[in-house]
Amino acid sequence: MPNIREIQSRINSVKDTMKITNAMYMISSSKLTQAKKKLQDTEPYFYALQGEISRILRHLPELEHKYFDRREKVPKDQRKIASIVVTADKGLAGAYNHNIEKLEEEILAKPGIHKLFVVGELGRHYFAKRGQEIDTHFKYTVQKPTMHRARDISGVLIEQFEQGELDEIYIVYTRMENSVQSEAEVMRLLPLERSSFNEMKMPLNVHRESIELYPSAEAVLDSIVPNYVTGMIYGCLVQAYASEHNARMMAMKSATDSAKDLIHDLSIAYNRARQAAITQEITEVCAGARAQQK
Repeated sequence: MPNIREIQSRINSVKDTMKITNAMYMISSSKLTQAKKKLQDTEPYFYALQGEISRILRHLPELEHKYFDRREKVPKDQRKIASIVVTADKGLAGAYNHNIEKLEEEILAKPGIHKLFVVGELGRHYFAKRGQEIDTHFKYTVQKPTMHRARDISGVLIEQFEQGELDEIYIVYTRMENSVQSEAEVMRLLPLERSSFNEMKMPLNVHRESIELYPSAEAVLDSIVPNYVTGMIYGCLVQAYASEHNARMMAMKSATDSAKDLIHDLSIAYNRARQAAITQEITEVCAGARAQQK
């Protein structure tokens, strides 16, 4: 059995660790609340953009546009596929980073010429060690996602898509279902799918408004779609940021609870060791007293 001093030292060490995990829990809780508010403040604008694209496609079902071009003539093994992988800059968030990396590895296993745009230090280190080609100029942090950063990212990718350097663009991120559950998922940014804009259905007896597109429908989509893609990227960055802190909150809460249980067990062991030491001292005193009497 360890002596009293060793047990006391370990109890103090666990208490110090528990203070750190509890502080990290409080910090992540505060950042999660801020991320949720940012997402709620910006979502209406981008839902409105989605509604306008749906409206244009509803009035012009035969419209052909470069952002909807699936480039089906390009063979599968020659398609240039880009992935924006959103990981964390730090660990201590459970399986948050592992789920994203596993999902991206499934994409890399498919035929095609793959190109990685990684947001987050842990993801960059992970794929660099495995010899994957990563855009070295694309160095963004996941902390405090901003619209400016999302616009920079979308500008780089849309330009490469328009120039034919990329045929498909995906984003791999973590979507927060609720305060308990988060799920890693893959979403295609470009080319756009017409089916994803068909959710707004109108009854037959409802008046369908007439619209005028100036100077043309193509020019309007040229303006709307980049903003829509920017909004999708921004939403994914904020969702991933919120999911990261939600995962870290759960991990730190679990660590804090485990520390409390460990302190409880160590306290019991400490009391037993202290009682054994006291009993030993009493026994020694009694034995000395008997020896003196004899």
